[in-house]
Amino acid sequence: MILRITCAVIASMWLISDAVAGPETVYFRSADGTTELVGYLFRPKAAGPWPAIVMLHGRGGPYSSNVNDDCTFVAPGAASPCNAATLSRRHAMWGQYWADRGYLALLPDSFGPRGKAHGFGRFTHDDPERADVNEKTVRPLDAEGALAYLHGRNDVIGSQIFLQGWSNGGSTALNVMIRQGTKPASYGGALVLYPGCGPAALLQPVIPATAPIALFLGTHDEEVSPLICQQVADRSRRAGARIDLSAYPGATHDFDDPSPRHRSVPGNQAAMNDVLEKAIALVARWKNSGG
Repeated sequence: MILRITCAVIASMWLISDAVAGPETVYFRSADGTTELVGYLFRPKAAGPWPAIVMLHGRGGPYSSNVNDDCTFVAPGAASPCNAATLSRRHAMWGQYWADRGYLALLPDSFGPRGKAHGFGRFTHDDPERADVNEKTVRPLDAEGALAYLHGRNDVIGSQIFLQGWSNGGSTALNVMIRQGTKPASYGGALVLYPGCGPAALLQPVIPATAPIALFLGTHDEEVSPLICQQVADRSRRAGARIDLSAYPGATHDFDDPSPRHRSVPGNQAAMNDVLEKAIALVARWKNSGG
């Protein structure tokens, strides 16, 4: 166990350091029809076309907390300390994780193009400033815009595009799956880490999606209720949804954040180890089985 944990820490550090050069910055339209989004693209080294992952950031935004206090607007031609070089370590780690395994990873910024690149702190769900970036009516359109953008690229396998989301982005991912239902040209599955699952976060209490979903929860989450997510998963399974659920004893919110503060929690390290193993295996299974 000690060797496994040590290897996981070393692997995480390597992933972060390998991403220092930064991903490519791209721009595309949200499905709201008006917002031009900023995205960060992590490319595999091998030649494409590739399967793809769209990664949805949480309420803190996609950028490092060391710089995002001074960020507001992120857009073409706008100077900002929030950019491809200052993504949070978690997002850089996961982007490189997918690229190293042959997937094109796209991280859209839902906040910066709307003047809120600084993100939001804990327990700010009722902040009126979050209304125009909320996970029920706004951010799902950004994820749908990202899907359309990837479908328009000739280096992406259009039938093999998947979704990953954290916290507020995890709730967004679940809402995307609710919205898409059985629609063609949709996401082939979703990896969802510690989302909010209550009525303020989800469009409905049952997820009718036919595409597979994997939920990853920490039993000691201090921000959202893993019990409510368990109840949503149980109801959705009874309705026919394909939902895998992993609940990690002792793990807190942001358990896969590679910062020393989060890594010092034993439950977080074990959860991160497991998710890093399961994520690629699950998506490969979905890809090879067609969903």
